[in-house]
Amino acid sequence: MTHWSTRTLAQVAAERGIVPKISHSTVALILREADLQPHRSRYWKTPNLDAAFIKRTAQILWCYENAADLAKKHEVVLCLDEKPNIQVLERRCPTLPMRTGEIERREFEYIRHGTVNFMVVLVVHTGKMQGWCLEKNDGEHLRAVLPEVLHEHRHARRVHLIWDGGSSHIACETRAWLRLHAPRVRTLVTPPHASWLNQAELLLRGFTERYLKRGAWKSRQQLIEHLDASWREYNERFAHPITWSWTRPKLRRWAARYAPRLC
Repeated sequence: MTHWSTRTLAQVAAERGIVPKISHSTVALILREADLQPHRSRYWKTPNLDAAFIKRTAQILWCYENAADLAKKHEVVLCLDEKPNIQVLERRCPTLPMRTGEIERREFEYIRHGTVNFMVVLVVHTGKMQGWCLEKNDGEHLRAVLPEVLHEHRHARRVHLIWDGGSSHIACETRAWLRLHAPRVRTLVTPPHASWLNQAELLLRGFTERYLKRGAWKSRQQLIEHLDASWREYNERFAHPITWSWTRPKLRRWAARYAPRLC
């Protein structure tokens, strides 16, 4: 077995002669007393806490800590992230709305109408976002949109662009394009296994919860129009700077505490 319950633990304990007989409720009491939960697990992912990680993370945290002051100096901190392959699903039967004593009911089967790739840019000091629907989630289509991203901030003296190490972001052609705009555009790539440093990733989680969950669309174009209207409504209703409490001093303390364990 790869997954255990109190009943299976009780059965195997008797088979192996640990006890003559034991009930699953007694096993549950023993586990509770020992503060053990064999029925639960949790994923974990830890970056390599080396000097390169500390340096790259500190640069990003510096941008977050100083985003408001940088804006006063006509510099802007942007976070970019994608939500690729959003499935365009239409329920075979109309959803039945909730009514007194009954929750909303949705048809189990659905019709697929393809996928949509959604890219967002977050302005850190305001919390406002802008979205684009890309035909493909690759470097070519990303580079086609980057001029629009920069045009939105054409009056900024400098742009600090934060994103993860996705293939479209670190492609040779993308890096060559960015070099043409250096030093005005400063690109910061989150370290491996640390995409959570990108505030746009957090933004997409909240956006998905409010504007994509339980949705149904009859075509790709309908979802594209929905996304285009939704990010604008998000700015009106919910946009605010993310309260980011992880600072550079906390980073150094965290690394000093956990780095020795991971070597």
